[in-house]
Amino acid sequence: MGLFNNILEKLGLRKPEAESSKGASGQASPFAEPKTGLGGGKTPTGAAPAARPGFGKPAMSEVDVVKKLEGLSAGKDLNWKVSIVDLLKLLDIDSSREARNELAKELGCPEDLMHDSAKMNVWLHKTVLKKIAENGGNIPASLLD
Repeated sequence: MGLFNNILEKLGLRKPEAESSKGASGQASPFAEPKTGLGGGKTPTGAAPAARPGFGKPAMSEVDVVKKLEGLSAGKDLNWKVSIVDLLKLLDIDSSREARNELAKELGCPEDLMHDSAKMNVWLHKTVLKKIAENGGNIPASLLD
């Protein structure tokens, strides 16, 4: 499982891999369609299946990520809104340089940023928040700029 999927699980935006559907590659598919046992993805009536929550695109704003993170950070000296290290610590995920490098590679960080820890961390923080929002988390626009 990728590190980003671990972040989504900790935030309640994705079920643990053992519970999710697996694709042909053996990897968890975040948007796997249910198997109907019928050819062509048709329902028993022959109609295309109706869109269902949890299938296809993720349902938006299912999880109040900001409320969850602010609750977790209460009484702690962690600023998840500006620091990728603090965000990972808050979610009890390895925040070491090696783990952040792995996460940055997973999310497609430009190679020129990979050699500058500060620049990579800024890119990584913005990218993680953006991807959390894309997966149904309610990240305020002010944090996505």
